[in-house]
Amino acid sequence: MFSHVMLGANDIQASKKFYDSIFKVLGYQPGVIDEKGRCFYFNKTGVFALSIPINGEPASKGNGSTIGFSAKSEKDVNDWHAAGLANGGVTCEDPPGIREGSGMKLYLAYLLDPAGNKICALHRLP
Repeated sequence: MFSHVMLGANDIQASKKFYDSIFKVLGYQPGVIDEKGRCFYFNKTGVFALSIPINGEPASKGNGSTIGFSAKSEKDVNDWHAAGLANGGVTCEDPPGIREGSGMKLYLAYLLDPAGNKICALHRLP
């Protein structure tokens, strides 16, 4: 559905350290910094990117926004959460665990990245 997602970051190196650590748990390579100082993570289905806002204003979180990343197991969700906390992330919402609703059973964990963006790791349970 998506070709790419780009989030604002106030400190590209701090954000890269954070995202490198959580994406490593999910099996992705470290981000690549381009000539404009943006950081890109590539996979076969899309691109995730970080950029200092082009309007010169500080990056700010989207109130009510969350970006979710697929995980292969509950362990990967827990490791993702721990890696994020160890690299500048802040926990938010409930601790990692099972959430049920709308006929789905999910294992989720939430973090705020160094710029305050809300992200999630999600593993779908049978």
